[in-house]
Amino acid sequence: MKELNQPISGDDLARFSGPTTFMRLPLAHALDGLDVAIVGVPMDIGTSWRSGARFAPKEIRNQSAAIRPYNLTTGDAPFEVHNIADIGDLAINTYSLPDTLRIVEESFDAILTGSDVVPVALGGDQSITLPILRAMARKHGPMAVVHVDARSDSSDETFGERNTSGTVFRRAQDEGLVDSEKVYQIGLRGTGETPSELKTPQSWGFQHFLASELWNRSMAGLGTEIRRDIGGRPVYLSFDISALDPGFAPGTGAPEIGGLTSMQALELVRALKGVNLVGCDMVEVAPAYDPTGTTSLVAAHLVYEMLCMLPQRSETVE
Repeated sequence: MKELNQPISGDDLARFSGPTTFMRLPLAHALDGLDVAIVGVPMDIGTSWRSGARFAPKEIRNQSAAIRPYNLTTGDAPFEVHNIADIGDLAINTYSLPDTLRIVEESFDAILTGSDVVPVALGGDQSITLPILRAMARKHGPMAVVHVDARSDSSDETFGERNTSGTVFRRAQDEGLVDSEKVYQIGLRGTGETPSELKTPQSWGFQHFLASELWNRSMAGLGTEIRRDIGGRPVYLSFDISALDPGFAPGTGAPEIGGLTSMQALELVRALKGVNLVGCDMVEVAPAYDPTGTTSLVAAHLVYEMLCMLPQRSETVE
């Protein structure tokens, strides 16, 4: 039986020291033997409002040093069943969004080709999700997607550009990367450019769950319903931290009041455990707008909860 990578224990080395990898896991230079690869995508040139998400991978990793390996609430122990490592950051082109999207796509192609590694991306703005979905769809076909966000990111163009953080899911739909009737967008709210902004993705089959409909409600039931609806299909989870109310996560590029609480986010992710999760991302954390580090800490914990979601194949929902 292979020996699995473990985070450095706080009993062996103080948590304010040691390697700046996610949860102080080993830094891997190859995918051999890995079940899960955590990869940073430090870019924010696709955002339309406040920049700064390029610093998120480093700060999420920094805050993750506070997380212990065992989930005392759920009983999950991801490092006991999966071999997980941090493989560092992609070398993006900070002066070119098209070139960066190409680099992300080719890099995820390389991760996925010939392996069953599950990639966990630390963004970065939401535009990184499109090239990841392109690579994922080549391996898995059109996927179910759980997209937790304040906005649907389904615009056709932004300033004449077709590939930005706000057009990700329009392009994914156009390119047949997603199973449109199995796309769940959760936490949507705020204002829009047109009165029909949400009607277009709904016409494709996207299922919307507005934040206002979720206020003061547990998310466990919704997560369970989505899990059952997805069944055994491959599913990608994209979590934009702006889904949370800025009272819980102010450090983001486009904060929007009236969002989910951090407790609701935990309930949702935990209720999805058992889906056939083939990849996930955490995007739109902008550390400079939250000097307390709370937003990055919340993001790090949610990434850990995503690791707890990962099933052994026998556990996937049929």
